[in-house]
Amino acid sequence: MTLNCIAVDDEPLALGLVCKFIEQTPFLNLAGRFSSAVEALKAIHAQKIDVIYLDIQMPDLNGIELARVLGKGPETPRIIFTTAYNQFALEGYKVDALDYLLKPFNYEEFLRTATKAHAYYELVNKPAAPATVVVESEHADDQFLFLKVEYQLVRIALDDILYIEGLKDYVKVHLKGVEKAVLSLTSLKALEEKLPSKRFMRVHRSFIVALDKITSMTKNSVQIGKMIIAVGDQYKEAFGQFVGKWI
Repeated sequence: MTLNCIAVDDEPLALGLVCKFIEQTPFLNLAGRFSSAVEALKAIHAQKIDVIYLDIQMPDLNGIELARVLGKGPETPRIIFTTAYNQFALEGYKVDALDYLLKPFNYEEFLRTATKAHAYYELVNKPAAPATVVVESEHADDQFLFLKVEYQLVRIALDDILYIEGLKDYVKVHLKGVEKAVLSLTSLKALEEKLPSKRFMRVHRSFIVALDKITSMTKNSVQIGKMIIAVGDQYKEAFGQFVGKWI
């Protein structure tokens, strides 16, 4: 698989270096080079671009702003930021950047990001690998699912799930004993359809809870550990029926 790439940087030397690295990487194709984000935006709309090597500090429209304009979605090019300022790492995460290169960088560092992008696209374009796969077993303890996390599928045991939070095109899966939630590119609705209804319930447009992890509940909320989740109006009837079994 060959990835179409563009490089965007207002510094001629930096732009030339990135273009040189792209051209010497066998699975990358240099589809354009631009000294401003505004010029790059026109090219992105005119042709299919897979990866953007994007500087952050630029006049008129900076890299972070361009990423926000492009938004997030299955057809949106993946962004690899190239910058001399490491304080932008958090902003890069917020706009779903695939990776981050801190200037000055060498070809080995560049190749690492290119390989990551290639692995990502090979995974998402593989027809046999849906975003979320649930494998049912005769034994509940053996149930698990695979979640697409960045460029790999991560196995999650259903018994470990506390609750799942929907964030537009993503979900955050909160697990017992794990401080950091697992972030996956899929929708809450798609995940809801795959989870066994006897074990999981959607109680809010942004939340699915594991029923066996509820520590307390009222007719309007559930508590899982320290997390209190309100029950949305459209889910109160089904949740009320569940609560009724215990009253």
